[in-house]
Amino acid sequence: MFAVRFAVPAVPKILVDRPALLKRLTDGAQGPLTLVNGPAGAGKTVLAAQWITRGFAPRATAWLTVEPGDAPGAFWAHVLEAFRRHGVRLPAEVGSPTRAEAVDESLLVRLAAGLAERPEPAVLVLDQFDAARAPEIAEGLQFVLRHAADGLRLVLTGRTDSLLPVHRYRAAGEITEIRHADLKFTDTDTETLLREHRLEVSEEGIQLLVERTEGWAAGLRLCALAMQRSPDPDRFVHEFAADRTTIADYLLREVLDAQPSLTQDLLLRVSVTDRVHPSLADALTGRDDAEETLAKLARANAFLEQVGASAWYRLHPLFAAVLHAHLRQRHPGLEPRLRARAARWLAGTGRLTEAVVQAAAAGDWQFAAGQLVDNLAIGRLFTGLETQQLRRAFAAMPNGLTGAAPALVEAACRLADQDRAGCTAALRRADRYVGDPRRTDTYVADRRRTDTYVADPHRSDQYVSDPSGPPSRLSLAFLRVLAGRLAGDLAATERAAADADRLLREIPQPLVGRHPEIRAMVLAGLGSAELDAGRFDHAESVLTAAVEACGQPGMDPPLCDALASLALVELLRGRLRRAEAHARDSLAVAERSALLPEHRAGIDHLVLAGVSAEHDDLATARAHLDLATMDGRPLPEPVAAVEAAVIAARLATAEGDWEGALDAVHAVHAVHAVHAVGLAGSAGSAVTSQNLSGWTVDELAIAESSAHLARGDAAAALDVLDAVSSDRPEHAVARARALLTGGDRAGVLEALAGLPADETVTRSSRTQARLLQAQAAAANGSAGSTGSTEEAHRLLREALGLARPEELRRVFVESGPWIRRMLRQDPQLARAHGWLPARMLGSARAGGHDRLPVMVEPLSERETEVLGKAAQLLSTEEIAAELYISANTVKTHLKSIYRKLCVTRRSEAVHRARDLGVL
Repeated sequence: MFAVRFAVPAVPKILVDRPALLKRLTDGAQGPLTLVNGPAGAGKTVLAAQWITRGFAPRATAWLTVEPGDAPGAFWAHVLEAFRRHGVRLPAEVGSPTRAEAVDESLLVRLAAGLAERPEPAVLVLDQFDAARAPEIAEGLQFVLRHAADGLRLVLTGRTDSLLPVHRYRAAGEITEIRHADLKFTDTDTETLLREHRLEVSEEGIQLLVERTEGWAAGLRLCALAMQRSPDPDRFVHEFAADRTTIADYLLREVLDAQPSLTQDLLLRVSVTDRVHPSLADALTGRDDAEETLAKLARANAFLEQVGASAWYRLHPLFAAVLHAHLRQRHPGLEPRLRARAARWLAGTGRLTEAVVQAAAAGDWQFAAGQLVDNLAIGRLFTGLETQQLRRAFAAMPNGLTGAAPALVEAACRLADQDRAGCTAALRRADRYVGDPRRTDTYVADRRRTDTYVADPHRSDQYVSDPSGPPSRLSLAFLRVLAGRLAGDLAATERAAADADRLLREIPQPLVGRHPEIRAMVLAGLGSAELDAGRFDHAESVLTAAVEACGQPGMDPPLCDALASLALVELLRGRLRRAEAHARDSLAVAERSALLPEHRAGIDHLVLAGVSAEHDDLATARAHLDLATMDGRPLPEPVAAVEAAVIAARLATAEGDWEGALDAVHAVHAVHAVHAVGLAGSAGSAVTSQNLSGWTVDELAIAESSAHLARGDAAAALDVLDAVSSDRPEHAVARARALLTGGDRAGVLEALAGLPADETVTRSSRTQARLLQAQAAAANGSAGSTGSTEEAHRLLREALGLARPEELRRVFVESGPWIRRMLRQDPQLARAHGWLPARMLGSARAGGHDRLPVMVEPLSERETEVLGKAAQLLSTEEIAAELYISANTVKTHLKSIYRKLCVTRRSEAVHRARDLGVL
């Protein structure tokens, strides 16, 4: 049915040729914007369609019929599909939205760039554009039109003025407007129309008809059709002008009432649907005469037309609205039952979303919810272009309905809204139904009738999803995985994931294959729960499988989620390059699919903040951390919240704000106390570390101890660490650092004695351990021990060798000024590690041999602008939009920047530019 939106409507067989208007459209397409505005039935769509079908429009012309309720993401997805269907080729990297409610500006940047690079302009006809009520759609369209240079021409039809800044185009003389006055039929046009209908009407009658209809094309066409059935057309015109006050009255009395009673009944019943198929009409009437009746009505031009060459028909919008209102008046209470029948027919033909929407409009919640559950489509409430449409459909569903399916859908909606308490309550209710199908007292024993229209129209609520069937049990397990992940309950998540895995093998694989989001989201949920518990090996394995499960189209949201979580695993394991790669892949997916920040937890930015902090790029780390923790994002999972606090504390400490560092750590306990209150449903839960896993408690203790050390309070740092029972290497290293700060050099060696030297310990911890041992040895050397000094240099070399692959700069800065002194004593070592921060190398860098390579040549003004935007973490497309250049131009500038600065990556260019004073 969606294909109709991309098809140029067929023009009526009886058509008044209007060459002057067609020429204005052709001339208008030479400029950026053409508006065709007029009331319903003024002939806007017919004119635009005639312009294309008669060959007046340019070859690269695409058509899209806009419909009410189109959200920005869905609108742009349809625009891209319209270009594709009409042969307007665009670069593959333009991508497409995967969420209906919004679109990211970067996608629009790529689209504008792709249009700008076309050899010939593309014309986009947006029929009924005023149906797009979201201001973001008009803003996005204006953005693309402005940045596509000469590559896009718009033709907009609508009943009202566009939300585009029309006044600017008028002032620039870049708009062609065809208004209501232009579209009105003249006496000559009306005479031609009547003649085409083989009607002879006097000049006086024509003038009266034009005056009465005010040249309204649809009204004149309605009159012409009715006059064909009148023995005296002239008399009809005078009676119409004297007695009829509205077209609606005319439609009812002269068109509907003129039909046989069975045809009237059919027209009233099919008015509840946007389009009608003969089989659907038969389901709504309970008869089998729809195919013949609909074809007859279409041949008679009785305000019903066939949709292209398909078997579907569509009522004239005005006629449909009049019929719908009359149905409610003539048959009160029938509409919900008709919608329930339509829902069953649509479901039976595989039109799931339309079926759910119709059932919801009928208040048939058992069927609506049952369709999602039985078809394994409950994941669509979380991801996909239909998500917002389905969420709106279920927004009016009452809470606490009987049956497993309504409880499961309610739980999913609550979970999507992050209402943990509401989700938990709904899941408990669903669990009772799934565990005991006898609780569903309306359950239909004969399952053969559950996917067809129930014979008794008063008992459409007989449909109840099978509560004990595999789809219901899988839906419950699926939701329990997501809820367990959100609650940080690994045991519950593992049990639910095991159930889901078993049920996925029991259910027919073709059905499972149609909904890959179930398996992918289960794996992503389990992997994240493993991550929260500090089980990084398990988390990496499961999240890698989740990424692989997202290989099919339309899986960008769970793919983005899994990549971000996998990036966090790698960050916590000290694998910075892998972490950065996964995080940037996650951001690329989000950008490609226009996932808005408020719909993502920001873990990818959090990881990049951690990587930047380790690299001692504190400004970039702060920028990424701000993006990760910006207002409006979903509630963070425990491990992400803890890592955000750890990074925030580290940055605050670097800025000398040890109080801010402590506040960042303590805030996590408060957040998780609220989390515990929400789960328990009782205010007053104590703030305790029991809300967090042992791993996260230890991470917070280490961060807090670092803040105490920043103000020189080694005793407080040790107290915090000793209050936590942990055998983690990171804990031992933190304790050794506190001991060394307190002057206990022997304690340092004892604390680090049992530390493994293999890769079970993160590279950062091994580096820091070597530095602590080197610092202790250096202190002994200062006391006169020559051997200790040599040992200190050996350990420092080991630490540098460990840190170099991941460029762990910050740990050296945090270790204190003793490293700088040792590097001054060993210039060769300093020259071998030019990747260290300039302030660490000190005078060693000034000697000439170990100096950073000079620039091949100075950066141009534009290159400096591009690099400055890159330092602000803008993407290539965002830089292009900011500087009003193409993305390819940005890439060219970046390549030149890399060459001049002797680097290979963007982050390295920013570092080098800052070191050289360019930024």
